Amino acid sequence: MTESEKIAFKNSLKLAGEHIIEQRIAAAKKLIDNAQEAANNEEKSSAGDKYETARAMNQLEKEMHSKQLAQQAKELAMLHQVITDVVYTKVVPGACIESGGVVFFIAAGLGKQTINEKLIIFLSPLAPLAKTLHHKKAGDLFSFNGKEVAIESVY
Repeated sequence: MTESEKIAFKNSLKLAGEHIIEQRIAAAKKLIDNAQEAANNEEKSSAGDKYETARAMNQLEKEMHSKQLAQQAKELAMLHQVITDVVYTKVVPGACIESGGVVFFIAAGLGKQTINEKLIIFLSPLAPLAKTLHHKKAGDLFSFNGKEVAIESVY
């Protein structure tokens, strides 16, 4: 892969990551709206406890989805700061690491994703594995899934 192809690949990963996070944000907003609507539509019955319990449950659900929304917004902001138009020689945020047929992308904590028929593991720069990989270079070893694995390339 040429330098420009590596940069284009990383830029496409960043865009895919942004799209995934934006979808998660939209889903969280919809769930928050649904929980609020359910709380608003709860009719007060003669059994007041049932009404109060339902409202409390809807409020808890709304709070849970609000926390998820905040986390996704934070993840998106972190991803926006990642610089992908540089070919790195050491592992830093914005780097891709190829090892054993897997590509690790240090940018956002999105887990395993299949992009262009390739398995990509999106790691948050704050993730323990990303911290282990930090400043490693091609040829260095790291432990992954209980095995010592060699870094084939960093870019």
